[in-house]
Amino acid sequence: MLAIPDPHVRGGVELRPLESCDAEALFLAIDANRAYLRRWLPWLDQTRSPSDVRAFIEQNVDARRDDRALQLGICVDGGLRGAIGIHLVDWNNRSTSIGYWLDASLRGQGIMTACCSHVVAHLFDKLDLHRIVIRCAVENHRSRAIPERLGFVQEGVLRDAEWLYDHFVNLATYSRLRTD
Repeated sequence: MLAIPDPHVRGGVELRPLESCDAEALFLAIDANRAYLRRWLPWLDQTRSPSDVRAFIEQNVDARRDDRALQLGICVDGGLRGAIGIHLVDWNNRSTSIGYWLDASLRGQGIMTACCSHVVAHLFDKLDLHRIVIRCAVENHRSRAIPERLGFVQEGVLRDAEWLYDHFVNLATYSRLRTD
């Protein structure tokens, strides 16, 4: 089973694996941020109810059990307010990618940067990975600032790499190596 990072990120901020019982709270956080998140994330239209979120969580529980992926809830002052995912781990090449989102009302407080830094350290130090990738929509400047602050290197831009409801978006691709 994929190792879980230490839950404590900083005062009032914790990470924990998502479980089926989180479906309602996570759906409420998604729904409250739907318009904001829809600008950047392609899965909002398929997330219409707590049962949709529950199915996603259950798929990821299986992926964690099989050492393939891990979805963590971001808890701020005890409330589930976002998520950070360790996507499919390529154990042969010791690499993975991460993705994240956070309640819009919490922007600008360094919460997501702290969570990403925490997860990156875990992936390098505890899972002995060599390479981590973050992809962000080119126009999503707030999201792109996170890998830039954490010392990731922009490798390039993937043109029309993601279908976002009615149009393609370019994705900036960042990577960080254990040796960086």
